[in-house]
Amino acid sequence: MVQEIYIIDDDDSSIVVFRELFKNDEDYKFISVKTEQIDVALKNIPSLIIINEDAIDRDVVELCKQIRSDDDNTITPVIVVSSNSDKDHRIKILSESIEYFIKKPVDEQYLYYTVKNINRLLSINRRISPLTGLPGNVQIHAELKKRLLNKENFSVLYVDLDNFKAYNDVYGFLKGDEIIKFTARTITDCVHNNVKDRFFIGHIGGDDFVAIVPDIDCEKLCQDIIITFDNKVKEFFTEEDVEKGYIEVENRRGIIEQFPLTSVSIGVVVADKNRFGNILEIGEVGAQVKHVAKSIQGSSYAIDRRQQNR
Repeated sequence: MVQEIYIIDDDDSSIVVFRELFKNDEDYKFISVKTEQIDVALKNIPSLIIINEDAIDRDVVELCKQIRSDDDNTITPVIVVSSNSDKDHRIKILSESIEYFIKKPVDEQYLYYTVKNINRLLSINRRISPLTGLPGNVQIHAELKKRLLNKENFSVLYVDLDNFKAYNDVYGFLKGDEIIKFTARTITDCVHNNVKDRFFIGHIGGDDFVAIVPDIDCEKLCQDIIITFDNKVKEFFTEEDVEKGYIEVENRRGIIEQFPLTSVSIGVVVADKNRFGNILEIGEVGAQVKHVAKSIQGSSYAIDRRQQNR
């Protein structure tokens, strides 16, 4: 995924340097941002912010405070590059939770690998789920908020498993973790095969996942996820259970209950531009439409296409 990095300066003196420095790195996109544009720019939640102090017309400490006070950029790394060598000045900047202060003149190789390594660490740290390697709720909420603020058309797929607790009861949590990882791979592979770019896949927790895609026609994507899942999930069951088509679990009263093999349910919310005012509204509709999908036995999907103009 392309890493968008904001270069904050008021005279465009830095953007040329960075674009030349990273000309062979297709995964990095450098965007020049004037200080008067910072409020608008922060809504897009960049991967990294670099401030050229020598080329801005406002106090750098106040600018750093503004960035850190923005709810969506509290964890966005910031580098300040400056010719000011005063120690107290440098400490003031770092005390605003700024990651790096780099003094000019700057060695280009040092700058290059500093940016690369920050993004590598960020990529690792933002993968909240150690089990699936997918971003968690903080990044999911930020991604939804960003698309709403940009008034984009997009769809949200809420994906979870049916009869997963019964599977854990019979096969154990370690086997259950394997199905969780398999589900993450299935969603990721199918999204990659169906969507060219601007997609996001997250792990809400447990057996709940989310995929955010720019397309509002998700029929084929849902079908591919279900077909792939149903074809391969049987590998996680014994031949006997596959042949029966169900597993048996003893409940608290000592009665044996039968549960179908684990399946997948997908609830899709089509977020046309101006339909939703906030991410809570999306989540509420998502819960409703996923409930519809889960009411159908076996793997299934349901799509909510209702429109609401604001």
